[in-house]
Amino acid sequence: MTVQGLENSSRRGRRSTTMGGMPLNDMPWWRWRSQVRSALHMLSAPAFQRDVWLAGVDGYGDVTDAVYRLVEDTWLDHWSAEKYVGTVFRDSQEAALVDTAVLRVLRIMHQVGPDAPVTAYLEHADWPEAVRAARDAHVRLANGDGEDPETEPRTLEVLHILTRSA
Repeated sequence: MTVQGLENSSRRGRRSTTMGGMPLNDMPWWRWRSQVRSALHMLSAPAFQRDVWLAGVDGYGDVTDAVYRLVEDTWLDHWSAEKYVGTVFRDSQEAALVDTAVLRVLRIMHQVGPDAPVTAYLEHADWPEAVRAARDAHVRLANGDGEDPETEPRTLEVLHILTRSA
């Protein structure tokens, strides 16, 4: 039996690194996780929502952008995050927390409309519950990735740079 060396590898020149056992260079899961984490981070931070979204600060998108980032590539608005356990999400607990956040945020978006102003979301009676669910999911995913959940959300430009290089 012959073991192929690096010179015969189809991944020549690329080292496979991992994050919690999941390879960083296998796409598209890394982009998906980054997008979901970015959205959950913004949706889970009332001070950010007030200081950035309500203030109209450029570079972060708005609440609708965050909702679309949450579900766009993963189709979490069509099926459970459980489908991605072992790829995008590490375990069933991460998936369950993400599912809860997605359902709460989408329910509000469907009630206020995707083009509603930020205030329509933030003043919605169920918004605090959606923020809590997003926070629970954000903290679990950030801790799972070895990152501090208390850092400020990244701009969309930084997110783009990070996902482009992954």
